[in-house]
Amino acid sequence: MSQSAWLWFIHRSPAAIWRLLRLSATIFRSGLLSEWLAWPPHADSEEFFLRFIRGALHDYADGKAMTCAVLYQGVVVGNVSYNSICRNLGKAEIGYWLSKEYQGRGIMTTAVRYLISDAFTRLNLHKVQISVAADNGPSRAVCERQHMTLEGIIRNSENLNGRVVDHAIYGIQYAQWLALMLAET
Repeated sequence: MSQSAWLWFIHRSPAAIWRLLRLSATIFRSGLLSEWLAWPPHADSEEFFLRFIRGALHDYADGKAMTCAVLYQGVVVGNVSYNSICRNLGKAEIGYWLSKEYQGRGIMTTAVRYLISDAFTRLNLHKVQISVAADNGPSRAVCERQHMTLEGIIRNSENLNGRVVDHAIYGIQYAQWLALMLAET
């Protein structure tokens, strides 16, 4: 990751993480994230974020997930996560969001590329999957820049604050990723 954009693994105390998030609270109040995510209308208090942070730390300790803040020039501008890690299937599902004013700079493409690489090299998984709203062009483009395969469209997959959306499911297998890495060298 570049010097100005990097991942901050959420492993510090909930209070320290909250102090950093509070500096970036305008992202959550802007309403822009609600178009593609269900939780922003409920992100209205310190308690909401502390509950989220405690849950993220617990899931990480259990080996079920890993949440990272995406920082750009010292400000939290997004999130990239292993929403789930399934050792039985050798698979992780990545989720992400990026504040609208920071889109188009390659920040999320770089962050997702890093997590895909980590899933295959450090976690020794066999597949990475990403599920995005089918109409969310920027999020789909992130998957396509990773050379992920569109595996299908799941109809009526999520209710986003009263609006039901379809999901596009993208995947990449270890062998496919390795061939891409070897081709780049």
